[in-house]
Amino acid sequence: MIDIRLDEEQQLIADTVGAFAREQVRPAAHDADESGKIPTSLIQQAWELGLVQGTIPEQYGGYGGSASAVTGAVVAEAMAEGDLAIAVHALSPHLVVDPILHIGSEEQKAEVLPRYCGDTFAAGSAAILEPYWDFAPSKMRTTARKTDGGYELEGVKTMVPLAADAPYIIVYAADESGAPAAFLVASGTPGLVVGERDLHLGLHALETYEVRLEGCRVDEAARLPGDAMIAIRRARVAQSAMAVGVAKASLDYAIGYAKEREAFGVKIAQKQAIAFMLAEMAIEVDAARLLTWEAAWHLDEGHDGAREVSIARRYAAEMAMTVTDNGIQVLGGHGFIRDHPVEMWARNARGFATFECLASV
Repeated sequence: MIDIRLDEEQQLIADTVGAFAREQVRPAAHDADESGKIPTSLIQQAWELGLVQGTIPEQYGGYGGSASAVTGAVVAEAMAEGDLAIAVHALSPHLVVDPILHIGSEEQKAEVLPRYCGDTFAAGSAAILEPYWDFAPSKMRTTARKTDGGYELEGVKTMVPLAADAPYIIVYAADESGAPAAFLVASGTPGLVVGERDLHLGLHALETYEVRLEGCRVDEAARLPGDAMIAIRRARVAQSAMAVGVAKASLDYAIGYAKEREAFGVKIAQKQAIAFMLAEMAIEVDAARLLTWEAAWHLDEGHDGAREVSIARRYAAEMAMTVTDNGIQVLGGHGFIRDHPVEMWARNARGFATFECLASV
């Protein structure tokens, strides 16, 4: 029997992160989007909440909390409701920590996890998306060819977050059987070439890069021994949750605007056309959240979760685009000017149809 009600601890985490997102992240979002830079101090504040360290066992220096996918989805949604770019940056350590926790070896855990338990923020990164229209995680063109004592990685990845700063990148590639495999690659490894920073339609404040793997050789111990699809599905749950967060931000802003804006002597929220649109937006947000939590629950229970994760990702991506577009329409002409954040949320939401592994739970 599926039970996706939040327990007391999860609700406390949701409330704490939600307050931080409203009070610290949201006020910084506009300037970060305009300048293309996120304040280092804000990322450090997010780090000090212990959202990453709380998922790492005490034996590696963490707080020994739960690495629940449902809890991770709650955190990802709350942070993205503040701002998507800041959320991805602040939660980027999960891109390394979560795969190591769930499919990594004991040696990899001992090497990597203590690096993400210090007092200062350390970025993480993952390289999976490829610049091809027919990309699918199960059919990657980046290859991992077996060599004496290791593997040689060859291929191109795009939209790799924080690749220039992260001490580690989890690189996903097809092994000799064609199945996806995950590799722990340290920054500076010969053959790991980080290109220029990408320019985006949205997510202006998030640094992403093209990464080329040009005969990048890694030891056999660099391969994470578990099923790479487990890590990919957890990343897709995080992405779905962030789509919900962005859409929820647009919905709430549109409701607030409609309750204040007058036309022909009445608040526009009293107009049926607006009220019905807001109601449909709310239904879509709640539906996507429940699908995301259901997918996360299946992963927490040790189920395969492939079907549930795929449904949640598809639904949440389309929902975010629809809801944020409707948010612009509720504001009318004001929705198109940058004084209001709904245009930024719509630009950011457009990327959910493309993103892969920008976050994890």
